[in-house]
Amino acid sequence: MNRKKFLSYIHEIITFIIDVEMKNLLIYILLAFSLVYSSYSRDNAVVITIDGGISPSASSYIESGIDYAERENAELLVIMLNTPGGLLESTRDIVSDILESPVPIVVFVAPSGSRAGSAGVFITIAGHISAMAPGTNIGAAHPVGLGGESGDSSSVMFDKVTNDAAAFIRSIAEKRNKNIEWAEQAVRESISATETEALENGVIDFICPNIDSLMVLIDGMSVETTEGEKTLNTKNIEIEKLDMNWREELLSIISDPNIAYILLMLGMYGLLFELYSPGSIFPGVIGGISMLLGLYSLQMLPINYAGLGLIILAIILFIIEVKVPSYGLLTIGGIFSLFLGSVMLIDAPYEFMDISMSIIITIVVLTVLFFAGLAFLGLKAQTRKRAGGKEGITGESGVALTDISPVNPGKARVHGEIWKAVSDQELKTGQEIVVNSISGLTVSVRKK
Repeated sequence: MNRKKFLSYIHEIITFIIDVEMKNLLIYILLAFSLVYSSYSRDNAVVITIDGGISPSASSYIESGIDYAERENAELLVIMLNTPGGLLESTRDIVSDILESPVPIVVFVAPSGSRAGSAGVFITIAGHISAMAPGTNIGAAHPVGLGGESGDSSSVMFDKVTNDAAAFIRSIAEKRNKNIEWAEQAVRESISATETEALENGVIDFICPNIDSLMVLIDGMSVETTEGEKTLNTKNIEIEKLDMNWREELLSIISDPNIAYILLMLGMYGLLFELYSPGSIFPGVIGGISMLLGLYSLQMLPINYAGLGLIILAIILFIIEVKVPSYGLLTIGGIFSLFLGSVMLIDAPYEFMDISMSIIITIVVLTVLFFAGLAFLGLKAQTRKRAGGKEGITGESGVALTDISPVNPGKARVHGEIWKAVSDQELKTGQEIVVNSISGLTVSVRKK
């Protein structure tokens, strides 16, 4: 082998070794970065607050909170809970999100005076860790309180709803090692418990006055998430509060029954005004938008379709009143239909889901005034003097353009027009006159 060929072989071998080593080094660096990133944590606890009914906006808020905590590699998510209950579908969505969360979730019924009623029981038990502040209570998870369902408790359908809710809460309690018997009684018998009783019965894990003390209590605990077991390090953790975003705020506002009702009524008034005064455009546009927002709000609430039907009937009667002279009978029927429909519209046992009676009465009174005003304008238009022809000029004021006497007719300006004028009085040029009558192109005038 000659020297040149030998050196060529040596060069190829060295190049191969260098390539392999560089590749291995790159792999090791990537693995190191991966391990560091996977173990990285911001060492903070994200806190969200649910203070009110469980609705689609609350479900969206909790889902966003879980996503944010996961994205920021937070140590855990704390749900500060104070609720009388809410909708069944929203509750199921929230429980599903909590059970599937890769981030440890602590449900904390606080501050003092708060409650985890009805739907709140499901959410509290679903947390990896459950805690309550002194002076709080939990329970009364009967299915009537979950979605506004009502009816005879002996009916087959109602038994199905109750059995379904009982099975749902048993599965949650079993997964979280909570008192299954108490959880089922909370559904079937609507039992409730104070924070002390809940701790004694194995419904919650801790009683503590605030988040800071809670972080101390749970430090070092191990919880099982969808990504495996995780040991919490919360002794000196930073607390980060996460508020609702604009979309969740909007959902929260329009899911309020009072706001939904007002939007529906604004829509009705806008469309009626457009029908009474075609071409106004602005009332019709605002009315259409308000009507659509109101209907969207109602689909998130437990509505009574008989009540909604009565409101629709009222709108139809008001529209017919525009076209058919009923001497107010259709309007009276529409007002009664509107009042009854408004009272029946929301079918829920919770006060926070009821439409305020003061708002209903205000809307009905405004409706009466609206149509009374239209009736007044209609009567006024019928009794108004005609603006054209003989009737339109009789009684109008003018000015004598020449001298006018019983034997010497003259000229007068009335309505900006020059007329031949006669009078049984002596009238001077420039004197103000009033038209008594008209005959052809001649007006009979007198002193004003």
